[in-house]
Amino acid sequence: MTEPLTGSTAAQAAPPARSPWPGLWALVIGFFMILVDTTIVSVANPAIKAALDPDSANLDNVVWVTSAYLLAYAVPLLITGRLGDRFGPRTIYLIGLAVFTAASLWCGLSETLEGLIAARAVQGLGAAMMTPQTMAVITRTFPANRRGAAMGLWGATAGVATLVGPLAGGLLVDGFGWEWIFFINVPVGVIGFVLAWILVPKLETHRHRFDVVGVVLSAVALFLIVFGLQEGEKYDWGPIWGPITVWELIAAGVVVLALFVWQQARTKSEPLVPLALFRDRNFSVANLGIATVGFTVTSMALPQMFYLQLARGLTPTESALLLIPMAVLAGVLAPPAGKLLDRIDPRFMLVPALALLSLSLFWYAALMGPDTPVWMFLLPSAVLGIANAGMWGPLATTATRNLAPRQAGAGAGIYNTTRTIGSVLGSAAIAAFMQNRLEANLPGAGDAASGFGDAGGAMPPFVLEGFSQAMAQSVLLPAFVILVGVIAVCFMKKPAGLGIPAARD
Repeated sequence: MTEPLTGSTAAQAAPPARSPWPGLWALVIGFFMILVDTTIVSVANPAIKAALDPDSANLDNVVWVTSAYLLAYAVPLLITGRLGDRFGPRTIYLIGLAVFTAASLWCGLSETLEGLIAARAVQGLGAAMMTPQTMAVITRTFPANRRGAAMGLWGATAGVATLVGPLAGGLLVDGFGWEWIFFINVPVGVIGFVLAWILVPKLETHRHRFDVVGVVLSAVALFLIVFGLQEGEKYDWGPIWGPITVWELIAAGVVVLALFVWQQARTKSEPLVPLALFRDRNFSVANLGIATVGFTVTSMALPQMFYLQLARGLTPTESALLLIPMAVLAGVLAPPAGKLLDRIDPRFMLVPALALLSLSLFWYAALMGPDTPVWMFLLPSAVLGIANAGMWGPLATTATRNLAPRQAGAGAGIYNTTRTIGSVLGSAAIAAFMQNRLEANLPGAGDAASGFGDAGGAMPPFVLEGFSQAMAQSVLLPAFVILVGVIAVCFMKKPAGLGIPAARD
């Protein structure tokens, strides 16, 4: 049976004899590599399309380079969190890092789009083994009243990665080719493996039963929903296999997802998703919030990069330089934001941060015309950086503050699954929405015999206005979705034990 979620249980978790910070820094290297890999690929998408899919104007094909990674990342997260509890987070992390590093080499050696997509799926599996272990180690080695600072480092890592990823991606793509955005992971992965082997502590393991039925149901549900969304525009939202339509495929996924939830509620031993965790309001709300964040940050990058590189003729490096204000502000502000969160109501930070994220995207959309001075995109980038500093660490801290040590892996797995499901849906939805907006602004674009031009900007002038409008309208989708997150975090309550009395229900 799973333990009930109680703040007192979590509070009893004493810090280890030695400082937990060196181990956390070692884990952050792998987490950093995962984030950098995601942002690098977003910058390189136009170059990958030009190299491996040059004869199609359908943007859905290259989006699968991201979607395959995210799908393979999302499905196993629930069980990899439990594997960390059972065999130790250090062991599962090291296995995942080895898989991720080897798959990176495979990605760089791929000569077809299909081969790259397959390699990216294996990469996603490695990342799924690594990510829950980082949060689980924080939960199990830092006391509740110091997790904000640790999660601040986690948030700062995300901020720095948003700078290093695009810049490194731009420089590598421009200087050596898109393959090197994956080759660079190999030496970093080796260094990260050695440091984690030496510095990450071996923690107590907990015996768990694995819910195989739950794993299968969740995998089937996610695949049906995401595949339907991803391929809907390609099949004109009609028949996809014989009489089976796209909408029927998505509906079947929703039905299987409902069956999964029902099965989890009836499982008496150890369900894949311990529903008792959701009795904590902040855990539930933080999961909804991180789903909208995952959707938003994944979906907003693609139309921005296609606009900057194809409509405005910027190189990948020049496109990445416009993200410097975001990355610098996020990296600088995230650590103090994490420390501040240990003393204040999380709503005071999360509501304005998510609102600023939405504001920055509406601002981007307003600027995305054919004649806007390029320097003006630095302004919403700065707003986006402030938003990032106030959302990643604070959401994770609020979600995990009351987790019992035995449930650290399960809670981290659920949280990261929720985040990644949001990212998968964001990737799938933005692909369909971008194609829809292209058809609306440039009728017949999806049936064109050739693409829109190479990264670096050989776009015909007569399609420039329509293409720019399509990308601007696409950015509005994540701008509206994150407003759901703003509303959600308003329903959090102040955790007990902080600087001021906790709010009563």
